[in-house]
Amino acid sequence: MLNIISLLIGVVALVLAIPAFIPLLGWANWFIIPLAVIGLGIGVLSKSNAGRNLNIVVIVIGVIRLMLGGGIF
Repeated sequence: MLNIISLLIGVVALVLAIPAFIPLLGWANWFIIPLAVIGLGIGVLSKSNAGRNLNIVVIVIGVIRLMLGGGIF
């Protein structure tokens, strides 16, 4: 059950991260990354790794996007 919740949070965060690649919307990653961290925490508590891995991917994508945009853009 925790894995399904983690997967749902990860999918929502990933869908929200897609528009954050548009220039001047990179600031949205400051809200998406904490959401994915919550999903990661829930995924760590589950027996399966799918939700945890998805949230790790979303966090890495968000952090790389923030680094490319200088933290804001």
